[in-house]
Amino acid sequence: MQQNPGARPPHTRSLRTVGRRVAAALVVPALLFTAACGSGDEEGPSGTATKVTGKVGEEPKITVPEDAEAPEEAATKVVAEGKGDKMAKGDFVRMNVLMTNNGQELINTWKQQPQGAPEGGAQRQEIVRLDGEQQGLPAPVMDALIGERAGGRVLIEGTAKSIMGGEINPQLGINESDSMVWVVDAVAAAKTDAKAEVSGEQAPVEEGMPEVEARKQKAAAITVPKGEKAPKKLRQQVLIEGDGPEVKAGDGLIAQYTGVKWEDGEKFDSSWDHGGATAFQIGTGSVVKGWDQALVGKKVGDRVLLVIPPELAYGSNPQSELARNTLVFVVDIVGKV
Repeated sequence: MQQNPGARPPHTRSLRTVGRRVAAALVVPALLFTAACGSGDEEGPSGTATKVTGKVGEEPKITVPEDAEAPEEAATKVVAEGKGDKMAKGDFVRMNVLMTNNGQELINTWKQQPQGAPEGGAQRQEIVRLDGEQQGLPAPVMDALIGERAGGRVLIEGTAKSIMGGEINPQLGINESDSMVWVVDAVAAAKTDAKAEVSGEQAPVEEGMPEVEARKQKAAAITVPKGEKAPKKLRQQVLIEGDGPEVKAGDGLIAQYTGVKWEDGEKFDSSWDHGGATAFQIGTGSVVKGWDQALVGKKVGDRVLLVIPPELAYGSNPQSELARNTLVFVVDIVGKV
């Protein structure tokens, strides 16, 4: 569940919402992972002199000659080919992103600080669904990834208008004619059906926990016990135990979920209300503390019931309409990336 509740928890910020990213102080250690490596000196798309140096997995360096002009139409180039599966529309992709506008760095996931995560832990990255309801990249950037292999690096450049289109906000100091460059390392990709859901016999809920009625292809019905006070500490129960791989800190967890408020039982969000399975990074402070604490170490195929007190949900954000609420979630872990 995201730190700033809105239409689509549990996502954090969309890469489209560049203003929020510019306002944030982005500083984190670099991620090390096994992937294809570039030559360390790659020219940009045909007709440009932009160069990207550095190995895939390490923070790249972008060099654009002072007299260079941005292409009027977004141009792309594979800087380094990956060795993973080919990415397709609908895939979930975990990635690192560096974006500059007129040479000014606006997005750099290599420098994102994991909030509340252990020192030296997993790097905070971005997860998007290619060409889906939850997409968070401009269309030319999304399109550049489709058909390429995970583990590689792609360069996209052009005018801000050619890449961002109608998403440009003049208040951010970005003009249509600005020179914009994106470098994307597709760390991993996964194919998961948006309608996927966990199957199996559900265990009876523990005493004092809300009742859960799973409904096929719909938000779960969650009934808070009448007269029962909200627990002061995080409570969790695995209702269905899966046999898939373990979810580790830094993974993108792909899930169906439904959330209600303990105080009145009212549903405030569900993945089924906006396109089905959604993905978010776990164990890096990208979601509320209750999710990080409970879901790291669970397995694909698990159905998990969570009761999260305010201090592990939105209690630290007094502007949130959920700041004082104890939150109840049912989470089906249908995949990871």
